[in-house]
Amino acid sequence: MSAGGAASGRPRPPGVRASLYGFAPVRRDHAGTNAPADARDRDTRASTVRPAPARVYRPVVRSGKLGRMTPLATPLASDRARYDRATAHLDAPLAVVDLEAFDANAAGLVRRAGGKPIRVASKSVRCRALLERALARDGFSGLMAFTLQESLWLARAGFDDVLLAYPSVDRAAYAELVADPKLAAAITVMVDDPEQLSLIDAARGGGREEVRVCLELDTSLRLLGGRVRIGALRSPLRDPAQLAEMARSVARRPGFRLVGLMAYEGHVAGVGDAVAGRPLRSRAIRLMQAAARRELAQRRAAVVRAVRAVAPDLEFVNGGGTGSVQHTAAEDAVTEIAAGSGLYQPRLFDNYTSFSGRPAALFAQPVVRRPGVGVVTVLGGGYPASGAAGRDRLPVPYLPEGLRYDGQEGPGEVQTPLLGSAADDLLIGDKVWFRHAKAGEMCERFDALHLVEGDRVGARVPTYRGEGHTFL
Repeated sequence: MSAGGAASGRPRPPGVRASLYGFAPVRRDHAGTNAPADARDRDTRASTVRPAPARVYRPVVRSGKLGRMTPLATPLASDRARYDRATAHLDAPLAVVDLEAFDANAAGLVRRAGGKPIRVASKSVRCRALLERALARDGFSGLMAFTLQESLWLARAGFDDVLLAYPSVDRAAYAELVADPKLAAAITVMVDDPEQLSLIDAARGGGREEVRVCLELDTSLRLLGGRVRIGALRSPLRDPAQLAEMARSVARRPGFRLVGLMAYEGHVAGVGDAVAGRPLRSRAIRLMQAAARRELAQRRAAVVRAVRAVAPDLEFVNGGGTGSVQHTAAEDAVTEIAAGSGLYQPRLFDNYTSFSGRPAALFAQPVVRRPGVGVVTVLGGGYPASGAAGRDRLPVPYLPEGLRYDGQEGPGEVQTPLLGSAADDLLIGDKVWFRHAKAGEMCERFDALHLVEGDRVGARVPTYRGEGHTFL
């Protein structure tokens, strides 16, 4: 069965895409938003969460003697007990997504967006079932992909609005794109240089389909006459004249149509402004981000006016990220917001003053050794996140509370020692729950996610890796 087919063989209304994973079918309504085919209000379908468990006590053995009775009394301890019960029949390592937390995070993003649609960043989710779940909610519309091969795969699966957020030089993938009218209508590619247009033309072969194009604006903050630059090294296109000229380059070439403009302010959306134990640094970040938001809002508005003068039928202006949703949504020039990490709420997104989320994605490693008092060793666990190397890129032991890495070993590829009094309460085979520093990167380590509803696993769904895809 194709991704757009129906298992029962019954006809569906036009525009409705069936779900592979049992979530409500998604259709695009006449206003361009996504909604469940059978209801607009997803909240009425929220999973019923059972009450928090009563305190649980476990006798602890130390040096052959019966140790203290340990109460599980805190909210985090209750979560741990719930996750342990839900996965008691499963061996670790494993990964879970708590659907109550996922849905609460999704609702929070929608509230912060203030009515503007949110395009889901697929690299922060990397699971088709959960992409479908997000898009089935009011307030979410479209995907933002990270490679052209991924974009083709998603479009073939039935996702009909995919923005590729990065330029591609995958000639074979471009040949597929321009040879298939359905793919060409669903996918928008990113460019910031005329040479990229030439590469696409050279890859066409016999393909004649029109390519939908989006331009990217450099959002970095320049200070001291450009001697200081704050922000990611992305697009070379910065001022209105440069973007307008690039828009004219697209308009002059047959076979291309300019439909969008994107600007990702990573130094605002992806940098926490409440660094634990660093009040002066946090204050400096907030001052920098306030200045960056003011400068970018003015420049982005001017760029949009310049580009619309060339391409008056521009369909969208995309901006923002999880950490800047409400600020970017406040700009009149922006028509949609990009976000994804906020659905899983990884550890790097704990340090924001403007919002808070609930950890939804966790992975568990099993205790395999007890080397001594106050120490356990778990299997694996060394899953660092991308970016500049540092302790903030490491996953953190989350549950039970009170565990930390050994300073000499840290998290290892095959084993990870963990220190702390909580270690003495752990037995061989117990699970230690971790949070990854980033969102979707966790899914590159696991082929499936167990979807937790209350204190049970409601479904097991594949990650990209579990479907045989590692796009990067």
